[in-house]
Amino acid sequence: MAISKDDVARRVKEVTARVLNIDAAKIQTKDTFSGDLGAESIQSIELVASFEEEFEIEMDEDEALSVTNVAKAIDFIYDTCVKQGK
Repeated sequence: MAISKDDVARRVKEVTARVLNIDAAKIQTKDTFSGDLGAESIQSIELVASFEEEFEIEMDEDEALSVTNVAKAIDFIYDTCVKQGK
């Protein structure tokens, strides 16, 4: 069964909350990782690795690190999942 965008959104918020040690319920799709959610550069790298692990995908690190907000991360990860047959 193909992954749904809603499932990706839920899991992106859960992973983000775990890595940044914040409440998942407070994460909005418009939030930026560094500005709104307080991610430091090392945490951004942790997020990329955690998303890869969560979704069992491989992402281009430079492309992934250029994603600045939650909504773009959901789109990027969803598209990557579809391309990689998840």
